[in-house]
Amino acid sequence: MSTSRAGGFNFLEHPELPAPAVSDAEARTILAEHYDIQAAVQSLGSQQDKNFLVRGADGSVLGVLKIANPAFGAVEIEAQDRAARHIAEAEPQLRVAVPLPNSAGAACTAVDGMLAGTAYVRLLRHLDGGTLDTAGYLTPELVAGLGNVAGRVSRALRDFDHPGLDRVLQWDLRFGMHVVDALIGHVGDTALRQRLQTAAREAWDQLAPLDDALPRQAAHIDLTDANVVLSTPLGTGDEPRPDGVIDFGDLCRTWAVSELAITASSVLGHPGATVTSILPAIRAFHAVRPLSPVEAAAVWPMLVLRTVVLIVSGAQQVLLDPDNDYLTEQADAERQMFELATSVGPQVMSALITADLGLASAPAPLPAAAPLIAEDPAQVHTLDLSTTSDLYDDAFDDSGVLRAGVEDDLATAALHDGARVVVSRYGEARLSRAPRLSQDTPAVVATGVTLWATPGTVLSAPWDGQARETGPGSVTLHTDSVELTLVGVTDVTLGAVRRGGQLARVSGRVEITARPVGAPPAPAFTSAELWPGWSALTRDPRPLLGLPPVDGADGGDLLARRDASFAPVQEFYYRTPPQIERGRRHFLMSTAARSYLDMVNNVTVLGHAHPRIADTAARQLRKLNTNSRFNYSAVVEFSERLAALLPDPLDTVFLVNSGSEASDLAIRLATAATGRRDVVAVREAYHGWTYGTDAVSTSTADNPNALATRPDWVHTVESPNSFRGTYRGAEAARYASDAVAQIQALATEGRAPAAFICESVYGNAGGMALPDGYLQQVYAAVRSGGGLAISDEVQVGYGRLGEWFWGFQQQGAVPDIVSVAKSVGNGYPLGAVITSRAVAEAFASQGYFFSSTGGSPLSCALGMTVLDVLRDEALQDNARHVGGHLKTRLEALRDRHPIIGTVHGFGLYLGVEMIRDAATLEPATRETRAVCDRMLELGVIIQPTGDHSNILKTKPPLCIDVEAADFYVDTLDRALSELQFGVSG
Repeated sequence: MSTSRAGGFNFLEHPELPAPAVSDAEARTILAEHYDIQAAVQSLGSQQDKNFLVRGADGSVLGVLKIANPAFGAVEIEAQDRAARHIAEAEPQLRVAVPLPNSAGAACTAVDGMLAGTAYVRLLRHLDGGTLDTAGYLTPELVAGLGNVAGRVSRALRDFDHPGLDRVLQWDLRFGMHVVDALIGHVGDTALRQRLQTAAREAWDQLAPLDDALPRQAAHIDLTDANVVLSTPLGTGDEPRPDGVIDFGDLCRTWAVSELAITASSVLGHPGATVTSILPAIRAFHAVRPLSPVEAAAVWPMLVLRTVVLIVSGAQQVLLDPDNDYLTEQADAERQMFELATSVGPQVMSALITADLGLASAPAPLPAAAPLIAEDPAQVHTLDLSTTSDLYDDAFDDSGVLRAGVEDDLATAALHDGARVVVSRYGEARLSRAPRLSQDTPAVVATGVTLWATPGTVLSAPWDGQARETGPGSVTLHTDSVELTLVGVTDVTLGAVRRGGQLARVSGRVEITARPVGAPPAPAFTSAELWPGWSALTRDPRPLLGLPPVDGADGGDLLARRDASFAPVQEFYYRTPPQIERGRRHFLMSTAARSYLDMVNNVTVLGHAHPRIADTAARQLRKLNTNSRFNYSAVVEFSERLAALLPDPLDTVFLVNSGSEASDLAIRLATAATGRRDVVAVREAYHGWTYGTDAVSTSTADNPNALATRPDWVHTVESPNSFRGTYRGAEAARYASDAVAQIQALATEGRAPAAFICESVYGNAGGMALPDGYLQQVYAAVRSGGGLAISDEVQVGYGRLGEWFWGFQQQGAVPDIVSVAKSVGNGYPLGAVITSRAVAEAFASQGYFFSSTGGSPLSCALGMTVLDVLRDEALQDNARHVGGHLKTRLEALRDRHPIIGTVHGFGLYLGVEMIRDAATLEPATRETRAVCDRMLELGVIIQPTGDHSNILKTKPPLCIDVEAADFYVDTLDRALSELQFGVSG
């Protein structure tokens, strides 16, 4: 990595580059004299050049005036301009800031007399859309977009050549260590200076052996968040994507892969970034311009070196140019980049990147060894501590948290059952290590194994080696190829140890890790994101016990398998969803042992995996499960209990399988009882997927063609949306009178409706309350024409509102038919329709009714257990208490984040509506999706709802506590702060 060059600028010989001191007036003079443009100018940030935004008299942007630092010669400027045009031609999907001609038709203007030396001036094409340097959290899609642009530029420049490429720049990482050595003295903080030197030296030591194997070519080497332009500005309705390239001032011939490393480094300066935030950029770059294994291994040390160069360069430049605000504004982000870049060992990250790209070779297994314990492998019991383990049924306490010491308890039980040795699994994501509430990805993946055996059991040396004490109760056996560490041992043999000789004895629980020589010591547990890196730097110790290594097969791409066999129209949450295989109370657990707060699952009203539900199901399935045509007590008892929950005259029950079936039956009951076919429904509502319920479902979020495809027997009234509808505030009372007028008009036409169906609290609209008295007036109107009122309580019923068990109670109205499901079975397919005896008997005109599992012994037993638990655990009162607290906190959050337009609902049936404009209430649809995706990364499952998909559907299990509610609000606060959405009005 020589510093010689063919004649271009050499930073190491001229390390001081203050930006040219050019005033606004001088910039206007240049434009007038050389471009025949009379324009206003605005100074832009730059470290070593001087840039101005040029605006015409009408305010339109005419371009960017760039005055290059006088240290750069004409041949270097020409290289930059030709490279820009070369990329524009080679990659037409990219927009490129090419130079615009001056009055003489030239791309570059040489101006003498203004600066010490000739100033080379260009007017560059301005690219609309803005950059990402002032954005908050970068989504994986935006990060991937940066990588895609860098890959395209690298691909375009690989066959570009020019004499102006041969220069020594401080940003060229081939000279990074030289730059650090030259500038480190400008860093005043002694401790930071030492850390910077150490990090740079470690990175350099990794890069130096790779130098000859790294391809060189022309490279932009400044494709950062500040120099890649978006297709559309952030905060607009369209999805922005990086597609523009500006600022070729650092163009040179260097390591090709440094293009990617520099791009990726800029990602780390944003709020919410982690070391793995760069992976989408690396994948996208690799997809366009494939990396070799050597290049993949070089990315991270280059990135580390880049962050050090930025800090030492900034420290120098502040002294040279103290009035340059651009430098100060960059300092905090650059320090964050360095802290993140040095938070994980470089070997780990290089291994992680190589593995993520599929370029890693299989790790070498442990060499042949003597057994660690002289025990028959058949007597060694493997403890399954994963999310899918069946051992966890009794491992949770009442709050849904794994009991402390559960691993030891399970191991002790296995030893009592006859096992001589109990061992865990290497590379397993242990649910027992997952914190219940955490915004950070937890360290849950075991980099070794845990062993339990009778105290005093001898642990033998698998190989000849040297044993050294590495801490209290800890010993490491060093060999030529492997290092084996045991923690939690006694009677340690130190010094030379022969294969099969005593190394130590078990004192209780022993942690065992193995790594190849030269690999860094591994933490006992790492995060799922970092595991691919550590898996290359550790080895499975289980073969030392005569056991096969853990099978790394994961069953393939589960989403691809789902798509191949499960109709894709059955959608799933999130673009890249976690694999959820366990739940407990208001938490869901992934196979990566991440615990997520579940804020959307109103189906499991009691919470996930409620033990009383599980016990009831097991007990009943051992007795009987048939259909309701047989005579048994459960169907009678459950029907009696359901009817008792409703006011007169609702005393007769039908039992079905789902909410769709319940509401469909409700419509059929109304048409049978009245002898009519017309039904009135409310717009923006959802009632189900059967033919009948789909007909009355008018939510365009569920069916974009909902209003255009209604059959002629369905008539819709306006959504009584008091927040964004036609009538707002006190005017919302007019929704009822308008609906009444429509119903009366139908009667006048001879089409008096059989029924009016409505959710008593507007579910798909985000838990929005109906205007006071709305149902009373509309029910009266439909009944006056001989029709019936149907209350769809599928989502809202069963105590979710806190103050009221049924939604219609909030309205002070009593329907003729109630449909209910979801909560009724706590996740088991069970629904019900409750009506009067007269309406029920009128259905005989349609024949008979039968539902195969509706009313089965199992469904009835489960339905009664749900009612018992609702009562015994006071969950309706909990919905009132926690829901009230939650809504108060969300409303306070609205004052901090104007994107929150309002908070709908009652109890634990809430909706947080997002807007872009406080005056027009423009829905923040794209932003709401971004919030949901970011919340998932932070440990909360939340989803959008509403016709505009701009409302956070907040309907958790009723067992949620105040701590979890606070975690939800705090996480939402963080997500909104990081994403930095702007709101107009």
